[in-house]
Amino acid sequence: MLLCYDIFMNGKQNNLIHWFPGHMTKSLRLIQESLSIVDIVLYVLDARAPISCLNPSFDEIIGAKPIIFVLNKADLVPNGSLTPFKTKLGQISKSPVVSLNAGASKATDFIQPIVDELAKKKMARYKAKGIKASIRGIVIGVPNSGKSTLINNFCAKAKTVTGNKPGVTKGKQWVRVNEYFELLDTPGTLYPKLTDQTAARRLAYIGSIKDAVIDTTELAGALLTDLTNLAPDALKDRYNMDLEYVLNNNEEFSMDYKTSVEKGLEYIAKARGLLQKGGVPDLEKAAVALIDDFRKGRLGKIILDTF
Repeated sequence: MLLCYDIFMNGKQNNLIHWFPGHMTKSLRLIQESLSIVDIVLYVLDARAPISCLNPSFDEIIGAKPIIFVLNKADLVPNGSLTPFKTKLGQISKSPVVSLNAGASKATDFIQPIVDELAKKKMARYKAKGIKASIRGIVIGVPNSGKSTLINNFCAKAKTVTGNKPGVTKGKQWVRVNEYFELLDTPGTLYPKLTDQTAARRLAYIGSIKDAVIDTTELAGALLTDLTNLAPDALKDRYNMDLEYVLNNNEEFSMDYKTSVEKGLEYIAKARGLLQKGGVPDLEKAAVALIDDFRKGRLGKIILDTF
């Protein structure tokens, strides 16, 4: 298995993340081969980081196939925050862009008419020949974007394996939605070169990069810093923390990034009662708690990508 991961700090924040396990090369090949037999691509993006979830590798292999962009987990972002992105992506791609929460009952009902419209020429052609045909769609996206959950919503039952971590879907799975529509689930796939480290970091925040290959404490520190600008009230509401004070105005400590982050994690550890013997704050547990709170929506509705 090819696995290269490196993360370090330089100044205030400059994390480098590279992670592309060997099976993802196989996944890209599987997707490319499957595209020849499908009619429609359902491209799933995590609504919290929709720009970061756009995979350049997919652009190279999708070609002219009709696409429906699905911004999943829309319940985890502020109302109206997806509108600019949906408009821009729709204009650039000339494709339908929808947002939903695939975990909600019947969330995908409004997508079926869009599928029918995109495939109507094919269906009409087969009907004219007296041939019964099915619309075939393929579901693609980065790990943990909710592809399998989306398919299960289409079927109104759990037909695929799902999980809140990357890598649950190991191979391709065909699932019949109804008598004329079937979907192919595929493994979550990242891009080989994560040259945009802001995107890489955000993919790590949402769980698209395997936690086991990431320094959790440093990732939590980066998230802590990013939230200062993106959602300054989130940590105050959750931990009663004045984040700007902790990171930037604490005269008791030196102003370097590492010390500031440690102070912030100490604050969270104390707020959550995550203490070691002698009342020493457990920074590692605080880091895990912060990331989990973000992923589960306990910090409120937050969107990471903005224009």
